[in-house]
Amino acid sequence: MAALGMADLSLRAVLGDYRHTTPLKTGALAAPGLALQFETVEPIHRAFAPMARRQAYDMSEMAIVTALQAFAYDKPIVLLPITVASRFQQKCLICNSERGVLRPEDMPGKRVGVRAYTQTTGLWVRAILAGDYEVPSESIAWTTFEGAHLEEYADPPFVHRAAEGQKLVAMLRDGELDAAILGNDLPDDPRYVSVIPEPETAARAWYERHKVIPINHVVVVTRDLVAHHPQAVRDIYTLLRQARAAVRVESPGQGIDMLPAGMAAIGPSIEYVLRACDEQGLLPRRLEVAELFAEALSVLGELAV
Repeated sequence: MAALGMADLSLRAVLGDYRHTTPLKTGALAAPGLALQFETVEPIHRAFAPMARRQAYDMSEMAIVTALQAFAYDKPIVLLPITVASRFQQKCLICNSERGVLRPEDMPGKRVGVRAYTQTTGLWVRAILAGDYEVPSESIAWTTFEGAHLEEYADPPFVHRAAEGQKLVAMLRDGELDAAILGNDLPDDPRYVSVIPEPETAARAWYERHKVIPINHVVVVTRDLVAHHPQAVRDIYTLLRQARAAVRVESPGQGIDMLPAGMAAIGPSIEYVLRACDEQGLLPRRLEVAELFAEALSVLGELAV
């Protein structure tokens, strides 16, 4: 964090490329006296560990599971009540149809790959399997390809690491995995099909039951920024909400606002994630929504309603 002048504050920032972040990244939306210096990190999840472990940026997009773990492990970051990425996850569990189509009830005992056990997409898929299909996480043999963004976290005993150099999709193709969880990197190949039948219909039914948006990424800032530059935090949050309001992001064909912002809108999703984290052993202690956002609310006040 560096000062540009008497009135200007320059902050290091990282956000993914979305329609609703473009106005901030181009400077089309800006706050007087605040300069956000955006750094390019691709894929965006490569920014999460540096931010969680050593606060490499002043403001960063972060996967919700990483943010919760960082908070639970007392890292000096503050969660803002705003979503920058979400999606319905039913389509993200795939199998290789050339080796036989699998369904959720077939998952116990199967070998399933996921980039990391703590990956947020994996959390959501496991919650769906457990809640809708009575398939507990520990009934599956999980294979991961990297560890958690927080060094303090250790994977459960039913999770093992793939050998160096092995690739998730290649293992699925070759039959070394029975299924895999992928997100934005879902392969565009007709051989790979959703394990959950008619995933769009299943997603809508899931939403109707839970009324929860499956949040992937939120925004965090450093505790130092909150302590010493609260107006900058208010400006960042206001800019994010303005950008979100200008570009409504809805689920395809479902008309559901996918970017909840403010405590009333984001609270149910965070509560759901916290329960799923407890059930899946992802946090060292139980967290409450109120404590997660207490520091943010101390500076945002009514802005965060």
